[in-house]
Amino acid sequence: MPITTCIFDAYGTLFDVAAAARIAAQEPGREAFAALWPQIARDWRLKQLQYTWLRAVTGDHTDFWAVTQDGLDWALEAAKLDGDADLRERLLQLYWELEAYPEVPAMLAALKEAGLNTAILSNGSPDMLNGAVKSAGIGDLLDDVLSVESVGIFKPAHVVYDLVGQRFDCADDEVLFVSSNGWDAGSAAGYGFTTVWVNRAGEPVDRLPARPGTILSDLTRIPELAAR
Repeated sequence: MPITTCIFDAYGTLFDVAAAARIAAQEPGREAFAALWPQIARDWRLKQLQYTWLRAVTGDHTDFWAVTQDGLDWALEAAKLDGDADLRERLLQLYWELEAYPEVPAMLAALKEAGLNTAILSNGSPDMLNGAVKSAGIGDLLDDVLSVESVGIFKPAHVVYDLVGQRFDCADDEVLFVSSNGWDAGSAAGYGFTTVWVNRAGEPVDRLPARPGTILSDLTRIPELAAR
């Protein structure tokens, strides 16, 4: 079946999750943070993801904003900056205004010009996702923004991927699913989607039952793959 629907993870895929820490590090008076921000950004993202997996396994669901704050608190404490309340507040504020990667608007525009459905499928809460979409100015290029909050469990639970077919009335093999998370792309491949892992960091492939169909370093070639 030809691809009719292109679905994107949000954080790390369309939106640069390191941007909040990078921007804060450039602001005056944050010299201590500036020396540590890359590690803090990595720890923040890793803990954010780990907490979604643990909550999915235990059934103790909360929204993504809560795990985002918990992940940041862990990262700041690990860096011995947990006493800086102003820094914490600033980082959380910036997370609502994440930058899109440079290639995102043109890529989405090309998909829409080709007549394809486009949407986000994310662990993010609706308010967070809508804020990021608005900040990036890509709302007109998306047909929908789908959040796990409608099913109450984080990816990679299959009921999350079910949301795509329910929304667009499409078969699994009509979907091109794109994620910057190797575990997400692999899990979606096992579900039945055609998948792309946007491996910006050049990481090894996760050892999971299914693997991503295609690995790219950015999103530029997505319209080309969708047209095959």
